[in-house]
Amino acid sequence: MASGSRLTAAEKAKAADERRQRIWQVINAIPPGRVCSYGMVAKLAGLANGARQTAWALRHLPRDTRIPWFRVINSQGRISMPEGSRGYREQRKRLQSEGITFNESGRISSKAFWWAGE
Repeated sequence: MASGSRLTAAEKAKAADERRQRIWQVINAIPPGRVCSYGMVAKLAGLANGARQTAWALRHLPRDTRIPWFRVINSQGRISMPEGSRGYREQRKRLQSEGITFNESGRISSKAFWWAGE
């Protein structure tokens, strides 16, 4: 660390990259047919109160990623993208192809689909 308690730009970038890598590792571990909330991903990555950090890490995935980004949903059991958007349709299609079902209000239909790192 630089003198005092201030981080240099390079140290901040390195720390951000390490957080992003930890989040991606957790997302990559979510089994097919299961979902995890942004907050739980952060918790499993060792980042308390890090739901926004999870969203940030997802926004920075490489285009050709094999990380199953679509398995991350919000804590209410919903897809966070605007309903009807291209991203929403793609995420829902991928989840349904893994057997995940939604109720009439657009929520994941069963708690059995949730994954908490077990």
